[in-house]
Amino acid sequence: MALTGRLGLLALLGALVVGLLFPSTAGVLGVGAVLLVLVALDVALAGSVRALRFSRSGTTSVRLGEPAEVTLTVTNPGRRTVRGLLRDAWPPSAVAGDRHRIAVPAGERRTVTTPMLPTRRGDRRAFRVTVRAVGPLGLAARQGSHEVPWSVRVLPPFHSRKHLPSRLARLQQLDGRSAVMIRGQGTEFDSLREYVVGDDVRSIDWRATARAADVMVRTWRPERDRHVVLVLDTGRVSAGRVGDAPRLDAAMDAALLLAALASRAGDRVDLLAYDRQVRAAVPSSPALLPALVNAMAPLEPSLVETDARGMVAEVLRRSRRRALVVLLTGLDPAPLEEGLFPVLTSLTSRHHVIVASVADPRVAEMAAARGDAESVYDAAAAERTLAERASATARLSRRGVDVVDAVPEDLPPALADRYLALKAAGRL
Repeated sequence: MALTGRLGLLALLGALVVGLLFPSTAGVLGVGAVLLVLVALDVALAGSVRALRFSRSGTTSVRLGEPAEVTLTVTNPGRRTVRGLLRDAWPPSAVAGDRHRIAVPAGERRTVTTPMLPTRRGDRRAFRVTVRAVGPLGLAARQGSHEVPWSVRVLPPFHSRKHLPSRLARLQQLDGRSAVMIRGQGTEFDSLREYVVGDDVRSIDWRATARAADVMVRTWRPERDRHVVLVLDTGRVSAGRVGDAPRLDAAMDAALLLAALASRAGDRVDLLAYDRQVRAAVPSSPALLPALVNAMAPLEPSLVETDARGMVAEVLRRSRRRALVVLLTGLDPAPLEEGLFPVLTSLTSRHHVIVASVADPRVAEMAAARGDAESVYDAAAAERTLAERASATARLSRRGVDVVDAVPEDLPPALADRYLALKAAGRL
């Protein structure tokens, strides 16, 4: 069968050469006919694309900026070798090396690996697998596509985890390993020890002193099992880009560091992402960080104004007891004036509130710039923006709200430090 096919191909090639050497009208028509026959024969002898079977394995989740690999297994149940080009298509943000040369003999299987380096958070889903099987003459090919589902979830990178060891060391000085001689609503009794000069006389335990030979004082530690609610504003203000990323990404990084720290302190941590509806909600659990990064991964800013009233109502519904509510949002005056300020009292009357906001370092650079008329106008606009943020911060502070306003790199440690300061002061 194979020998007959090869002899037929040689005969056709000979006819083609004759047609080229004697280019009469009939010869030209003959050459065209021969070419058509060769192409048809090449297609007929190419391996079947439709019969191919596919399966996937490999990475299902990866942190943003880290490499990943997805392996595609190609099985050829046909009678001819499939030889040619395979394209494993992924979204552009997956940055995948998706083109592969393959040769799968009949009845066998081969694997190809697609490397990728995602540049955006979220779920990156595979498109189609397209195979172009070339015939033995290389004149024509069969092409077909197959749906082979697979998804890689790109998680937040959590760059701020580098600040966690130093904050945990400070936390150890507050949680009872080192005595904390402070009094406040957020502290609980730890142990008794002898009085030394400089101790707070309010910490003297008179009952224990009456039973002992020395004056005994109580030591205190920050109270555990407090409730921390992290609220991510996913509305319009979170879409503004600072550097190469939206503000929402920097807010996520700060939320992850605070969540890791608070959970190690024994506090219960919940997450709520909201704009006009709940985008994500993660209750406190032993596996908190994996749950948080999984919930944050697909979040994208919504180009709508956040419904502050609905957001506050959702927080109040989920937090019956007094809690620390950390609202990661913007300090733009207009959204605050029309959204948060009218409903802020209902939140601060029941909870301690921190507003954490991402500042743009470019604004400070513009405010300091001089040199030509354009720079001066830019500096004036930047100064006005800084003044508006300072005014918003002052108004929030007068209402009992702590404000943390910092550039993306500094916001996570600054927010963690504010949490530790509240712990140390007994305000949690």
